[in-house]
This record gives sequence, structure tokens and C-alpha cells, in this order.
Amino acid sequence: MKKYLLKRFFQTGFVRSAVADQADLSAFRERPAPRIILGFSLMAFSYIIGWPAVSLLGVLAVYAKDPLILAVGGPVTYGLSHLVFIAGMYFAGVKYTKIFLRWAARVSAEKLGYRLPET
Repeated sequence: MKKYLLKRFFQTGFVRSAVADQADLSAFRERPAPRIILGFSLMAFSYIIGWPAVSLLGVLAVYAKDPLILAVGGPVTYGLSHLVFIAGMYFAGVKYTKIFLRWAARVSAEKLGYRLPET
């Protein structure tokens, strides 16, 4: 099963083109537009209001001896973090995501032993 999944992974056009083009992260060297900086900032902020905020609500619920603080506040806070992350993705756009995923696909394929077929 493992060999089958690896073979299917290596056969995808995305992975083959990433390896053939030697996809790298050089595009991250150029200065990003303010919209992209806003997007990445929102995504980073979403991690702060994700699990850390839910954990803080849990501590507060134990301290106040009121489980509703966590029962209601936890899902609301976690849902809000998802919305903030999605907004960040919208502002950051697809350009940098695609660059990163192509690089990750190339590195993963090479680490798993993939080599381009000889032509």
C-alpha cells in the first residue's frame, strides 16, 4: 500500500513539474506588497487567538469555577481564529502558497527517493 501511494504521489503532474523545475523559495526574497504582509500577519494572529486563547479560557473557567466560560467561549474563540486565518489567506493570495507547496512537494519527493525518469 505504501509503495502504491508513493508511486501515485510521484506520478502527479504537480510533483513531477516541481522536481523538473527545481522549485525553490527564491520568490520570498523580494519585498512583499502590503496586502501580503497583512495576510501573513492575520494568519500569524490567528494562531495566537487559536489554542492559546482557548487554553486561557480553560484556566479562567477552572479559576472561576464556571465551565460555561470554556464551553461557550472555547468554540467561539476557535471559530474566530479560523475566520481570521481565512481572511489572512485571502489577503496573502495564492502566489506564495503555490510557491511554498511546490517547494515542499519537490523536497518531499526527493527525500522519498524520487528521481526524474531518464528521457
